[in-house]
Amino acid sequence: MCLGMITGIIITAHANIKDNHKWKELSDKHLALMLLFNRWITMTQEGKTLVSYFHNNHIKTIAIYGMSYLGRRLYAELKDSDIEVKYAIDQNAKELFSEINILSLDDELPLVDAVIVTPVYYFDRIYNELGQRTEAEILSLETILYEI
Repeated sequence: MCLGMITGIIITAHANIKDNHKWKELSDKHLALMLLFNRWITMTQEGKTLVSYFHNNHIKTIAIYGMSYLGRRLYAELKDSDIEVKYAIDQNAKELFSEINILSLDDELPLVDAVIVTPVYYFDRIYNELGQRTEAEILSLETILYEI
């Protein structure tokens, strides 16, 4: 009986640790998102634009990786500019609707000057995946916003 109780306690503790790790990761991800939005607003208030970054770096065509909050804001900022957003890439491509074509990593990715990764918390993993699928420069939106 004691062995059963000890086993139950261990299983419960293990489940709690996994659950806490999940919530910590989600919290860290949302903190990074909030800080990035803050940087974007600050940059905009200072009169700086993403368009000028792309011009200064000779980037004329892009794809946006990730069409959640940051991806939609990035598209909205660029859609009326001379920077052409050729398409987006998202793991949920089939479930999303947008003015632009949304592809998955399994699709053929047309040539662009750069792919801008908006899920910045997962940039390293995405960079490795994209690097196998495209010759385009792969940039984190976070890096761009802090370089402007």
